[in-house]
Amino acid sequence: MACMRRTSFLQRAFAMLAGTNVIPGWMREPGGTVPAYGSPSSFESAVARSPADARNIALSPLAAQRGIITASGLCFVRCHAGIPAIDPSQHRLLIHGLVKSPLVLTMGDLARLPAVARIHFLECSGNTGSEWRGPAAETVQQSHGLASCCEWTGVRLRDLLELVGVSPSARWFLAEGADAAAFDRSIPIAKAYDDALLAYGQNGEMLRPEQGYPLRLIVPGYEGSANVKWLRRIKLLAQPVYSREETARYTDLMPNGSARAFTLIMEAKSVIVSPSGGQHVSSGRNQVVGFAWSGRGKIAHVDVSLDGGSSWRRAALDTPVLPKAFSRFTVAFDWNGQDMALLSRATDETGYVQPTLAQLVRVRGVNSGYHNNAIHGWRVSTTGAVSRL
Repeated sequence: MACMRRTSFLQRAFAMLAGTNVIPGWMREPGGTVPAYGSPSSFESAVARSPADARNIALSPLAAQRGIITASGLCFVRCHAGIPAIDPSQHRLLIHGLVKSPLVLTMGDLARLPAVARIHFLECSGNTGSEWRGPAAETVQQSHGLASCCEWTGVRLRDLLELVGVSPSARWFLAEGADAAAFDRSIPIAKAYDDALLAYGQNGEMLRPEQGYPLRLIVPGYEGSANVKWLRRIKLLAQPVYSREETARYTDLMPNGSARAFTLIMEAKSVIVSPSGGQHVSSGRNQVVGFAWSGRGKIAHVDVSLDGGSSWRRAALDTPVLPKAFSRFTVAFDWNGQDMALLSRATDETGYVQPTLAQLVRVRGVNSGYHNNAIHGWRVSTTGAVSRL
């Protein structure tokens, strides 16, 4: 009886702290049962991908991401012929071309090989591609939502190449998917021996269908389309194959009319996710929170400006700081109704510094839709409303 009275007293105390004399229902009765497969709270229903194209494109809600790992159900999606429903028992991976012993592997074969797990970002080369001529998106989801970061589990590609015996004349490999587009990309073979992964796991579970179930290529730091999903074929080549996608889409048109091909590496980039477009800043102590990443390795540091670039301060980086992965950065600030202009600038371990849009445009013009890694900013008005800078 004493225990019941104590529980009732604590319930009333918590209710008073919440500003009400009513004890909420969740404190009076036992909750629901444990589901067979968990899902987010119903109070988080607003956190969702926003489809730019219901069949082929969906943007990740980075402003709602709490750590460097993107939830599997919130990762950005970019497809070319919708999402195939592949039976893993029927799926096969063929490795052939300039090899001594061509090989066909089942998913069971791959599962029996030594596996590794690594955390890496993926970013579509078209991320922020609408902003070459200036600000075009109102929220971070719209401007930077074609980027995610996950833990990937699978087999190192170099281990499979050792099994098949690669010819010395091989310099590239073609990766092809099993979707209706038969999407393919050519990758330098050096990447295969460096850190390429054939992934079947994502964030502790099997790949989601939209992420390439049952098998995809992960080439850390390379543009998203090079990480071919629904992987069914790897062909070793002496020269790259200029597929329709690589000639029509994944080249960077330069001011003189030429086009850069195989610009695979995603350069250092950062974005502030809070405060960001559509949010509101309250008086008092606040935090700038953002993510930075680089396809060349680790983030060395991130600088944040609260005054549009007139001055900069070094942000704190959360640990761990991993190569070719999101790094979370923070800067504390006080807001008392002043107008602010927020910028972030990433520097990676190679010394590369994230450029301004003007610096990028001077070299590459405004005709490309790809590889825009320019410094990005938000304005905080005197009312606390946050919008594009």
